Amino acid sequence: MKDLFKLQGKVAVVTGGSRGIGAMIARGFVQSGVKTYITARRADELQATADELSRIGECIAVPGNLAESEGVAAFAKEIAARESKVDILINNAGASWGAPLDEFPESGWDKVMDLNVKSVFFLTQALLSQLRASGTAEDPARVVNIGSINGLSYAPLQNYSYTASKAAVHHLTRQLAVDLASSNVNVNAIAPGFFPSKMTAHLLEHEAEMAKAIPRGRIGTPEDAAGTAIYLCSRASAFVTGHILVLDGGQDVSG
Repeated sequence: MKDLFKLQGKVAVVTGGSRGIGAMIARGFVQSGVKTYITARRADELQATADELSRIGECIAVPGNLAESEGVAAFAKEIAARESKVDILINNAGASWGAPLDEFPESGWDKVMDLNVKSVFFLTQALLSQLRASGTAEDPARVVNIGSINGLSYAPLQNYSYTASKAAVHHLTRQLAVDLASSNVNVNAIAPGFFPSKMTAHLLEHEAEMAKAIPRGRIGTPEDAAGTAIYLCSRASAFVTGHILVLDGGQDVSG
């Protein structure tokens, strides 16, 4: 029982790992002894995060643009050249777009769907051989997709493609979980509420006010994000697959 949450020696890939929830999860993995690859489009920012995390463990930056199919293929090829097995894949890279309903552009729809949904499916597909090589009946490989509470219920912000994309991620998670169960690959999703990130930076000036709407009375912290990911990727959750773990301090159920 004492090793239920042990991750030491595993290999993880975290997309969108340079900042926000991705960087929070990457830090938790590195501190837990996981060899962690992070990727993002901006190479300088990505390398800065990798350099910081390398002070406490093993973190490798591999820049890539997952919004394009060529970028997904190139990134997967680079990982395959370095690792024959991947124990953990965190599909976190994402984008948002806000505009009034009457003015919402097709470009804002396509950009978000390509990164938030399409890349999740095709990167998982591209790394399947490494995930299958890692998983066992006792300790499956893990895919964790980052969804959102905005994909669970009505969101007041006018980010239509974002909410639709996260609902799609949740259902894709369930579909993949059943299809990959026999391959010893568990697939789950985390649906975060309000966490500090570039995507929510414009709301942080209202943090105190927003926290009042959260039953726990605060926004999410790095420990919350990392701890949830560690649970879903450790032996403790080996019998959990196809589920959406809501991480929002009770916000969604409070209405």
